[in-house]
Amino acid sequence: MNKPARAPGARPAVVSLNINSKSALYAAYMPFLKNGGIFVPTSKKYQLGDEIFMLLQLMDDPAKHPVAGTVVWITPQDAQANRTVGVGVHFNDDDTGKVVRGSIEKILAGHLGSNRPTHTL
Repeated sequence: MNKPARAPGARPAVVSLNINSKSALYAAYMPFLKNGGIFVPTSKKYQLGDEIFMLLQLMDDPAKHPVAGTVVWITPQDAQANRTVGVGVHFNDDDTGKVVRGSIEKILAGHLGSNRPTHTL
């Protein structure tokens, strides 16, 4: 059964995500998306196209960066290879998305071409 569309004016889901190591950030970041994105481990049910608002804390930075995005990837319960359950969120094409993407890519400089496994591809 399809989930009904979000009511006009309804707020997107809010998720707080703290990534405290470079290896965790590498595993979660999705550089192959146009605006960048992040994998959010969660057992909450989302559907493709759902909007999510995140408060993202990166490593030693005490600030929580507000960033909005859209669910573009779902790893369900019982996924192959015991992958972490969660959703991939494509950052919106706005200033906050660009700032967060830039911060992540600065932290991961030199690691983005690695062939280490991630939570997505």
